[in-house]
Amino acid sequence: MKKLFLTLSAAVALTFAANAQTEKGKILLGGNVSYDYSKIKDADKEGQSLSILPSIGFFVNDNFAVGTAIGYSYEGNTGAAALSFVSADKLNAFNIAPFARLYKGDGDFKFFGQLSVPMAWGTAKNGDDKVGSTASYGVALSPGFAYFPTSKIGIELSVKGLYYQNTSVTPEGGDKVSANSLGLNANSLAPSLGVQFYF
Repeated sequence: MKKLFLTLSAAVALTFAANAQTEKGKILLGGNVSYDYSKIKDADKEGQSLSILPSIGFFVNDNFAVGTAIGYSYEGNTGAAALSFVSADKLNAFNIAPFARLYKGDGDFKFFGQLSVPMAWGTAKNGDDKVGSTASYGVALSPGFAYFPTSKIGIELSVKGLYYQNTSVTPEGGDKVSANSLGLNANSLAPSLGVQFYF
């Protein structure tokens, strides 16, 4: 009887620990860091980009978190324009992306949907000279699932999903030019893989 009680107690504790990551009052920490470099052989063209976007969220209800990501991005190209709207070879931007995330499921695997509103404001430069200002506003609905190997770590696999984005550039002394993009990117062969921490 004692062994049965201990086994049941351990099972209940493991079930509680597996579900404890997404309960009300918990904090979600994560983010995104990326770096890309490209060079065209036998040509004087190379490019690089860097993005740092840490995020924090708070579970306002069980399985429902709200939060934001705040960060910086850089894009630089030698011999090619970073922006097609203006003659620029560098783009620095401040990024912010408020989000709401809903989890579904029990145990170590949970599906989630995330609604985010990514925004960015930046400066386009040609060498050291400012040639324009940029602004970007969007909305994205991204599905994914999380696996919880421990009570404090979640490994996530997600796709970009349904998105809309408006990007505008205002050249120095010129008129604003903008472009809109709308799409559905659910490519299961190019998912985003990430790790989140739950406290």
